[in-house]
Amino acid sequence: MRMLFLGAGGTGGYFGGRAAQAGVDVTFLVRDARAASLREHGLRLRSPRGDATIRPKVATINDLDGHYDVIVLSCKAYDLGSAVTAIRPAVGPGSAVLPIMNGMAHYDVLDHTFGAHRVLGGLCQISATLGPEGEIVHMGAHASFLFGERAGDPRSERCVAVEQALSRADFSARLSETIHQDCWEKYVFLCSLAAGTCLMRGSVGEIASTADGQAIMLNLLAEAQAVSAAAGYRVRPQADGAARKLFTDTASPVTASMFRDLRQGLRVEADHIVGDMIARGAARGIATPYLRVAYSHLQVYQQQREAQAA
Repeated sequence: MRMLFLGAGGTGGYFGGRAAQAGVDVTFLVRDARAASLREHGLRLRSPRGDATIRPKVATINDLDGHYDVIVLSCKAYDLGSAVTAIRPAVGPGSAVLPIMNGMAHYDVLDHTFGAHRVLGGLCQISATLGPEGEIVHMGAHASFLFGERAGDPRSERCVAVEQALSRADFSARLSETIHQDCWEKYVFLCSLAAGTCLMRGSVGEIASTADGQAIMLNLLAEAQAVSAAAGYRVRPQADGAARKLFTDTASPVTASMFRDLRQGLRVEADHIVGDMIARGAARGIATPYLRVAYSHLQVYQQQREAQAA
């Protein structure tokens, strides 16, 4: 199996690097500067699961080598347009596009561009980022990679092939037979976490320690869960319980990656995550006042950032 990973940042770099380390035929599609760095220094992983330096196959948009069996997208939502352009030459008649991006809105774009039959469902759970020298820094030992068919046989030939290819990689790879449900549950959790930590500019523990912080976090969660239920994916008790436990933990250091980006003055996925959840709720008559406050806050941040760049 030939796998193409778009980008070699914290998420794609970790999963693609571990897959390559396990013997999977992995190529990273990256920009010229990143390609030069990977060729010179290798892909360096710093992780509680073990450090490694991998010499991966690297390609740029100008030297892609034919079609790939699976193309994994781990880019930010605001880069989806350029990502689609970049991977188009790699997508052949038998290719599958596997996004492990945040949210749900990217499926509409990918389905329209490549056809829904080519687009698998996917998500990942990991805390990883790029270090100062381009290394992948894995924060914590947890790393999971879920994928599955969005329609038809859940154990299709192509999904079973991915399952087998990733079986020896140093992360939890699981073929899910309920990938829509899994994606929505992650979306609900992430949207609530991002909205709360960005709005309050602090960790879950700092928010939960205030007079109204726990109620605010749980109201954000309830709104996102109501949208998910209206879309046909009621959050299961286990996922609900885990989210409630975290959002009321006064000692939790957890923040959303969106908040970490915001704190560094970087672009954020506000429209794709919080804005899209609000839009999906409005289309189904679901009120989301807490999410709307958080989204307005994020929009102000985006406007200020754009004004500074002008």
